[in-house]
Amino acid sequence: MPLVAPTTVHKVTDDSWSEVPDLLAVEEPLEIRLGFGPANDRQQRSVSVTMRTPGHDEELAAGFLFSEGIIQSPGDVLSCRHCVQDADKEGNVIRVELRPGVAVDWSRLERNTFTSSSCGLCGKTTIEAVMAQTSGPLHSSLIINPLVVNALPDTVRHRQTAFAHTGGIHAAALFDAQGTVRLVREDIGRHNALDKLIGAAFWQGWLPLSKYGVFLSGRIGVELVQKSWRAGVPLLTAVGAPSSLAVHMAQEACMTLVGFVRNGRFNIYSEPERIGKASVSAS
Repeated sequence: MPLVAPTTVHKVTDDSWSEVPDLLAVEEPLEIRLGFGPANDRQQRSVSVTMRTPGHDEELAAGFLFSEGIIQSPGDVLSCRHCVQDADKEGNVIRVELRPGVAVDWSRLERNTFTSSSCGLCGKTTIEAVMAQTSGPLHSSLIINPLVVNALPDTVRHRQTAFAHTGGIHAAALFDAQGTVRLVREDIGRHNALDKLIGAAFWQGWLPLSKYGVFLSGRIGVELVQKSWRAGVPLLTAVGAPSSLAVHMAQEACMTLVGFVRNGRFNIYSEPERIGKASVSAS
């Protein structure tokens, strides 16, 4: 499936109209199915349907299942591939076969508190639920030069192939202490872009990501902090603003949260010691 789709638009500039070709980010549903149970009694269950930009679907599935605490390591997975039986859903159904003996806590999926911002749970309850899925506060020796942070928007944008054509797609990027961008994943959904990034690191065996930072092209909601905490990310940066609950969760996680990374400046909301103050003073 392509990442972009052609269209024709009427472009209006002042009082002039013109009909020109354009490109749109593709949006298609992806159903994630789990195969589980003992070898002699395998079962299947649909666990999620998400609207995503096709591509890196195996990473998206793995990142989602890891973030939800269903799988812990690549050894939990026998296979991850698109279903070919559903011709009418070709390319839009992916089945993850778990190793026999992997116990599935279905309540983790049923109580997913991040599907709606009006779920009715208080912030304290939400954070306590996330903490139960992590190993506690993050510990990392990662220190980042402020100049590295300031360079991230341009560095990542140059690697956003789909964004360059459509202007309507989010990115999540993994970078190291020197500012080298190791991975970039794009998707029409902010959560999916991060799930793809975490899923790629999952298959590479890089988790936990204690030596890396993550950059997001949009705002920071609490669910993005949750996914990053689960993956062991000590530094989460973004072009946009964080929510109050995102900052609260980052503080509980001992995660450095940085927002409004644009035009040579940014705001640090938690754990500022991971940003090199000596470099700030010298600038």
